Amino acid sequence: MYKSIADCFRKTIASEGFFGMYRGSAINILLITPEKAIKLAANDYFRYHLSTNEGVVSLPRAGLAGGLAGLFQIVVTTPMELLKIQMQDAGRVATAARAAGQEVKKVTALGLTKQLLRERGIFGLYKGVGATGVRDVTFSVIYFPLMASINNLGPRKADGSGEAVFYWSMMAGYEAGTTAAFTVTPLDVIKTRLQASGGQKYDGIMDCVRKTLYNEGVSAFFKGGLCRVMVVGPLFGIAQTFYFLGVGETILGMDKHKSI
Repeated sequence: MYKSIADCFRKTIASEGFFGMYRGSAINILLITPEKAIKLAANDYFRYHLSTNEGVVSLPRAGLAGGLAGLFQIVVTTPMELLKIQMQDAGRVATAARAAGQEVKKVTALGLTKQLLRERGIFGLYKGVGATGVRDVTFSVIYFPLMASINNLGPRKADGSGEAVFYWSMMAGYEAGTTAAFTVTPLDVIKTRLQASGGQKYDGIMDCVRKTLYNEGVSAFFKGGLCRVMVVGPLFGIAQTFYFLGVGETILGMDKHKSI
């Protein structure tokens, strides 16, 4: 339906108006904070327990810590992504329905949540959990060790804490986030297609891989890759910087170094 980012932007504005670009934003705003809190805190927790007595974390153990953090976050990520994708896809589905002369009902996040709970129970919110887990675990296995390695190479603060200066942590988060995001784009494409409400139906991860490869070729697994990189890189750069600055500890009135 869309040929490029610009084409998608133009068609969305034309069919849904400016606010069509913000479909699903309320869900994102509500759930992305606990998702990132779980991800970042869990990684630190597992790194601490997987480190040697000297505080050194080997690369395999750093990857394991990241993978476990990614596994824990899917409790929040799966329903967030499912609802967000279906809200965002509702505009495309509605446009196609109107073109076919069909009646279109307004879709809301609350209404969609109630419908999923009524029809499938709590597990209705976890459609595509397997694909989400594969994507998030793989992303975290790449992101956290890479981020830590880049962060360790930068200039240190003058306060003797041994921590990297904030702008280097932001750059490390951005570079690691960009790299991990592009690498797992095929997994994100599969997850998104499994969770989308309209279009091709799939019977699982392997069925989605097979049908996508057969109908569209290898390049289909990298659709939206540029968009994903443009979003995830800055997001992790900002989130990692705030986490390292100890903003949460400051708000709670805690000593950052004692809390660690």
